[in-house]
Amino acid sequence: MPLPDLYACALGLLLLAGPARPDSALEEPQPTPRAKGGSTELGAPQGPSLLDTENPGGARSRAALERGLAFLARSQATQHDGTFPRAGGEKYVPVPVTALAALAFMSAGSQPDRGPFGREVALAIDYLTARADMNVGSKTYGYLASEGDELSRLHGHGFASLALSQAYAISPRTTRGHRIEEVLRASISLIEGSQGLEGGWFYEPRRSTEHENSVTVVLVQALRAARNSGIRVDVDVIARAVDYIRRCQAADGSFKYGLDTEKTTVALTAAGIATLNAAGMYEGPEVTRAMEVLWQRLGLREQKLRGSAARFQFYERFYLAQALWQQPDRRLFESWAMGERERVLGEQRPDGSWEDSQFGGCYATAMNCLFLSMPEGLLPIFQR
Repeated sequence: MPLPDLYACALGLLLLAGPARPDSALEEPQPTPRAKGGSTELGAPQGPSLLDTENPGGARSRAALERGLAFLARSQATQHDGTFPRAGGEKYVPVPVTALAALAFMSAGSQPDRGPFGREVALAIDYLTARADMNVGSKTYGYLASEGDELSRLHGHGFASLALSQAYAISPRTTRGHRIEEVLRASISLIEGSQGLEGGWFYEPRRSTEHENSVTVVLVQALRAARNSGIRVDVDVIARAVDYIRRCQAADGSFKYGLDTEKTTVALTAAGIATLNAAGMYEGPEVTRAMEVLWQRLGLREQKLRGSAARFQFYERFYLAQALWQQPDRRLFESWAMGERERVLGEQRPDGSWEDSQFGGCYATAMNCLFLSMPEGLLPIFQR
């Protein structure tokens, strides 16, 4: 079925079904289920999986994921502090790349010191907590950053906070869990204190009149993940952020980079949908219009560009997968993901990595591993 027709069908089901979720980020969070020993109870896969060996291509997907994770583990082993090398990247961004790699390991079932990549997760998480400014009285108290990385800034802080929240949700009652909690509370406080006057965030960890939507979407997701992990989050901060994101929506339903620009992209539109979902908004006029324009642009890309890669293809794929995975009709995700999987598998290199000239092979590999493992639902943020 063509994408627009499929969307129309799913939209009809949405309208008939009523509210898809009763929860909201503005309500009190429900505690994350715990298994014996303090770990999160990781359930069975939540739906059709790209890794299901009974589905066509599932065995190839699982093998690709395993090769990708093995590449990340080998790459980390070449470092001395739990980070990952540039692997061909022009830009040095160790905090977000380490965070994304940790998320990739965890999304495939490993936990700090548990599972096939437990050691690698532990090293990555320990690196992130060690990067936190925990000097009481510091203007950047709670800031997760690395010396020499002048690029990622609050982007990196957001991804690091997201990774820490997932590690904390999985193993809170350990020595490492207590350290994660301390750092995570400080990092969330910094996010709250850095919110700009318009409700969004900019690149630096301080309150500003400037704002940028791509930074904002990362930080809102970190806030929601931390809240779901049991960390107190100011609901007014989330409300102002949601209002900002709504105001960044263009007339056609796509999402802009900010209030003072008309530039929109597929990646940012997907990120906008995913962020509204993170705030508890799974339907409504904003989501409907965004989904419509998203399908239109994806369809035009297939027709005119023959599936050529987007400028920020890994970032885009990461948020497209989340936005579509959270839709009530799973056929939306399946329709897009099966074709996307073929692109991903076809681009994997013999050593298990994927290439990215900007941020490097470890970044690209972590992002694609997250895409492949997302439907397993083992990471709390990816659970439907």
